[in-house]
Amino acid sequence: MIEVFSASILLGVCSGLLAGLFGIGGGLIIVPVLVFLFSAQGFPAELVLLMSVATSLATIILTAISSVLAHHRLGSVVWPKVFRLSPGIIVGAAAGAVIAKQITADSLRLVLVVFLVYVAVQMALQMKPKPGAVKQSRASDYTVACVIGMLSSIVGIGGGTLTVPYLVHGQMPIRNAVAVASACGLPIAVAGTVSYALLGWNNLHLPDWSLGYVYLPAFLGIGFSSIFTAPIGAKLAHKLPAQKLKRYFSLLLFVMAAKLMWH
Repeated sequence: MIEVFSASILLGVCSGLLAGLFGIGGGLIIVPVLVFLFSAQGFPAELVLLMSVATSLATIILTAISSVLAHHRLGSVVWPKVFRLSPGIIVGAAAGAVIAKQITADSLRLVLVVFLVYVAVQMALQMKPKPGAVKQSRASDYTVACVIGMLSSIVGIGGGTLTVPYLVHGQMPIRNAVAVASACGLPIAVAGTVSYALLGWNNLHLPDWSLGYVYLPAFLGIGFSSIFTAPIGAKLAHKLPAQKLKRYFSLLLFVMAAKLMWH
């Protein structure tokens, strides 16, 4: 437990810096690293991925609150849109946790690998969301929000890489889209975490210090250290060649995807 907590503090420092520097959720880094960390600790192989995803979502609760407050102070959050998306996101996130528990560990790993490669390609090619002229109805908002919540809950992220392109396609300025996506990350994280905690509540094979599938020492170490380093990463983004660094980061994502594939 002490080893995991110590390693998680370092992981939180790194994920917070990267999230602030590149504007991505820390889950992209947290989940693969936790898989390797939990495996090294001898956690049951069939539970490692579920615990990694659940713990990642739990840490996003803390970072999402911090991010939402920052965007709100800047007046960037379009709250009516957040409230329209949230019901679908909550339903989707809860459903995603159920799906992740029901499918095999190999299938879950494949989904995570595909998503890592998808994001890595986007970052390597410097792809940006393209503005569109699509009118987003309540029905389309709910449907898309369900899908975003479900996929985010399955792979353990806050959903920004999925939410921002949808919002921009509906003619929302990128600044507001990022703020709304940050706000939507909170219901994803809360609904996903609660669902994973309840789904694993009676699992007798979980290690000590687990709340369902959420491993508390890792949650505490990552969550509280990333809160302090994310703002530092955001400041570094204005001083370092972030666009060039994105290509190097995409290589890291490719490597993680490959290691997960053969893990």
